[in-house]
Amino acid sequence: MRNFERPHGKTLLSRLREEPRWLIVVTGPRQCGKTTLVDQILRKTERPSAHVAVDAPDPATVPITTGFTDTVSPLTTSPSLPPVDQRDTRWLVRTWEAARREARASDRGFVLVLDEIQKIPNWSETVKGLWDADRLAGLPLHVVLLGSAPLLMQQGMSESLAGRYEVIEMRHWSFEEMAAAFDFDLDRYIYFGGYPGPAPIIRDESRWRSFIHSSLIEPNIERDILALRRVDKPILLKRLFGLGSWYSGQILSYNKMLGQLDEAGNTTTLARYLDLLSMAGLITGLSKYANRPHRRRASSPKLNVLNTALMSVHSDYTFEQARADRTFWGHLVESAVGAHLVNTASREYRVYYWRDRGREVDFVLEHGRKRVAFEVKSGRRRGNVSGLEAFRKSFPVNASHVVGTGGIPVSEFLLTPAQEWFEGS
Repeated sequence: MRNFERPHGKTLLSRLREEPRWLIVVTGPRQCGKTTLVDQILRKTERPSAHVAVDAPDPATVPITTGFTDTVSPLTTSPSLPPVDQRDTRWLVRTWEAARREARASDRGFVLVLDEIQKIPNWSETVKGLWDADRLAGLPLHVVLLGSAPLLMQQGMSESLAGRYEVIEMRHWSFEEMAAAFDFDLDRYIYFGGYPGPAPIIRDESRWRSFIHSSLIEPNIERDILALRRVDKPILLKRLFGLGSWYSGQILSYNKMLGQLDEAGNTTTLARYLDLLSMAGLITGLSKYANRPHRRRASSPKLNVLNTALMSVHSDYTFEQARADRTFWGHLVESAVGAHLVNTASREYRVYYWRDRGREVDFVLEHGRKRVAFEVKSGRRRGNVSGLEAFRKSFPVNASHVVGTGGIPVSEFLLTPAQEWFEGS
């Protein structure tokens, strides 16, 4: 990977060079590089630090690093630690107290990183008390919290830590990042997606598929959703994920989903489960663009994987077979475009689709009162763009673009973050 560092690293390093004002929360889906990024930045900062993984087999002693030298000494949290599944708020307090001692003894302060913090029950209330006490004492202790389940992190933070944290939100890797780090070309990015972990083994497609299933999909669903949120129908959620991966890039009503899932449930349950899958960084359901918010919420969702690797592994197509099937490849390209818009759009940007009387726009990007429309074309010929024309007549549009055949090259589009489509408009 040639020591590739994601751009979020500059933000984190800047925060760690300041005096501690807020907790630093790094969130993102599994395998997006949170732990690697934090370790890269800890080596750069002048402050000594310790990285404690809550779910590690035995983090009784954690290396302290200064950024410029190797291990200095261990951070001893307790002479004997409970098993992973029994680590609780008392363990968290002992770990924090050990970091406090290091911060007091250092003339440069200290950085404590707690990885997979959401696995400790009631973690946010305990962190609130500890952090507030440190601020009253003026303790030079930075605390970085990491979690691979964004929905659990958000729940804990919103309930207890309001006004006490800054978020660095990481998303799936972009085409630009995968090209720079792993020499991915466009087609390989579209098929294999933006997971850095299995990128070196894509030539062994069977091994790559096995990794995606066992190290990404299963932990995402079993550990990040089912184990940490109440899901009354886990089989339904798993089948919804499979259905969403297969039908990515397509509009599917909740009633049609229920008809294909062969599992008891209702549309409200499906909508909630789709939200959980979206917050876990797996699949989202885009709403139809409309002037009135209630019409958007009531629309049939357009399913879109947030990383095209999830679509590829469910297709049973090899890389070459996928490229040969123009219909499937078209859905894959469209899903890559949609995932790029969602993954690069910050919270004040929203992504929709639009359809009316058989005319359709693949994606509508909205920011405030501004909107940009996109139609994706991956065939040999551009085809008609009546959907864009109809949308422009129905709504004020700042710009409209064809992506792919006869328009902006897909590779160029995937190098452009969502917010840049509004520059100069």
